[in-house]
Amino acid sequence: QLQLVESGGGLAQPGGSLRLSCAASGSSLFAYAITWFRQAPGKERERVSCISSGGGFTASADSVKGRFTITRDNAKNTVYLQMNSLEPEDTAVYYCNAQHITIAYWGQGTQVTVSS
Repeated sequence: QLQLVESGGGLAQPGGSLRLSCAASGSSLFAYAITWFRQAPGKERERVSCISSGGGFTASADSVKGRFTITRDNAKNTVYLQMNSLEPEDTAVYYCNAQHITIAYWGQGTQVTVSS
C-alpha cells in the first residue's frame, strides 16, 4: 500500500521560498497523478497544483500561478512543490494526494506559515 509523507514546511517570510516534498513508500508513484492541496483554518481544502503520472502535464490554481512549481522525480519516488514569492495567504496545511483511477492516497500534511 502506498504511503505518502510530506516534508519541508515551516515558517517563511513574505516573499520567501519553501520547497515541499512528498515522498512515497510501499509502492511506486509511477502510475499516479499527484496533486498538492492546502487547507487554511476555517477554509475548505483547495487544489494547488497537479502533475500527471509521467510529468508531462502540470496545472496550478490561479492564486499560485507563476509562483509555485510542481515537479516529480519518479526515480526517487518523490514529488516536489517549489513555492516562491510566498504570501501570508499561502499559510495552510499542505497535503499531497496520489490518484490512480479510483484509488487515492493522502499524506498527513505539512504546515506552511508565511509571516513576518
